Amino acid sequence: VVVPANGHISIAQRCAPFLNEKQIVVLNPGRTCGALEFLNILRKEGNKKDVTIAEAQTFIYASRGMGPAAARIFRIKQAIPVAAIPSRKTEMVVKKLNVAFPEFIPAASVIETSFNNMGAVFHPSITILNLSRIESTMGNFQFYIEGVTQSVAKILEAVDKERVMVARKLKCANVYSAIEWLSMAYNVVEDNLFDAIHSNPGYVGIMAPRTINVRYITEDVPMSLVPISEFGKIFGLKTRVIDSLIDIANSIFKKDFRESGRNLSRLGLEGLDLSQIRNILIKGKK
Repeated sequence: VVVPANGHISIAQRCAPFLNEKQIVVLNPGRTCGALEFLNILRKEGNKKDVTIAEAQTFIYASRGMGPAAARIFRIKQAIPVAAIPSRKTEMVVKKLNVAFPEFIPAASVIETSFNNMGAVFHPSITILNLSRIESTMGNFQFYIEGVTQSVAKILEAVDKERVMVARKLKCANVYSAIEWLSMAYNVVEDNLFDAIHSNPGYVGIMAPRTINVRYITEDVPMSLVPISEFGKIFGLKTRVIDSLIDIANSIFKKDFRESGRNLSRLGLEGLDLSQIRNILIKGKK
């Protein structure tokens, strides 16, 4: 399933009457808690069958749409973690995917794929911090190479630090910093995030969006930043920079992305403790 995460609910609702225990659904990518949300919708729609739902940590391609029926692939990422709910099915899913896509590798659980979601770190921050430039030039600049200055990189590092903090509190088996992820996905090795982004040939030529009404905010804020912030609250962690980005996005779009996004209530996790949350994300049940 290759759609913005905002579309996962609609896809799940439409598929619910037809999916069975012999079928596998892979969200490519799931963003944060995509597989859990998809599974919850199937159950809500009355599908209680043992359907395998999996999610990729990120989209396999660094790419951009170039027209109604055209896309440009700038780079194929070299290692994409995938996990299923329940996690015992992950090896089976990856084995089937590897027939066509050898880049997919098994992750320990969807905790790993959801909370190593680098779109949450890069997309909203770079877009929000370049809003005036996007509006004044209609995106006529390279999103990563020109949009990430030294100061913007510092904000990315702060967002990344908060994401990692939440992931570790969830006892994520493998937590990657943004620099480590760039090394894994693109084979870029640097000692700071600014240099790592600017040394990545896969980012060269990727232009900024032509409008601020773009999925980097409308998808990544409610489907990535909101759940990270929500999990932080469970554990008493302060995610000040992430919360600031959510608040700015709310002000720009006159929406409440916390209400419409993947909050604890929507994910069916409200009032649960760490052990119960981990069981749901790893085993698919409390």
